[in-house]
Amino acid sequence: MKKLHVVTLTFTLLVALSCKQERKDTHRQKETTVLQPFKKSAIPESITLKMEPKNDSEVSGTVTFTEDKGTVTMIATLSGLSQGKHAIHLHEKADCSAADATSTGGHWNPTFQPHGQWGTEKGYHKGDIGNLIADENGKATITFETGEWCIGCDDTNKNIVGKAVIVHQGIDDYTSQPSGAAGARIACVGLIQ
Repeated sequence: MKKLHVVTLTFTLLVALSCKQERKDTHRQKETTVLQPFKKSAIPESITLKMEPKNDSEVSGTVTFTEDKGTVTMIATLSGLSQGKHAIHLHEKADCSAADATSTGGHWNPTFQPHGQWGTEKGYHKGDIGNLIADENGKATITFETGEWCIGCDDTNKNIVGKAVIVHQGIDDYTSQPSGAAGARIACVGLIQ
């Protein structure tokens, strides 16, 4: 009878330990599955920002940045502009606190190039987007696409997070140094993710 109790007790302990180990293995497997990171390249990143009027302007609108497969697309849709061309650039700091937006610093230029038209051999700042054209109702849209930017990557020569979008009162002439003689900053938004 004693042998039967010992055998039964041993069998019960083995079953209990086996179940406990099986539960641990299942728990570990669930943790592993939950902790698997998504591949960044598979998920397009997108940021939409609202422009703030500066220098007593009435400019408003949004700027959307989307990254997909190594290309960043910027779409700016604005209103409240005077009819004609207005420069639009990325500036060094995502700080729109000053009434004239000078708190954003100069054009974003991590590669220390002269100011110029994007893509030319003479050189250009990474923030030199160019000009947009406002219609008779003061509305404008610009779409800009490049592989020279990224949203939140580790490359300081490409990462646009921490920069500002500035719309200027005047036209970027693409030659005047250091900023294209584009005039006052009339709208601003900082890219803070």
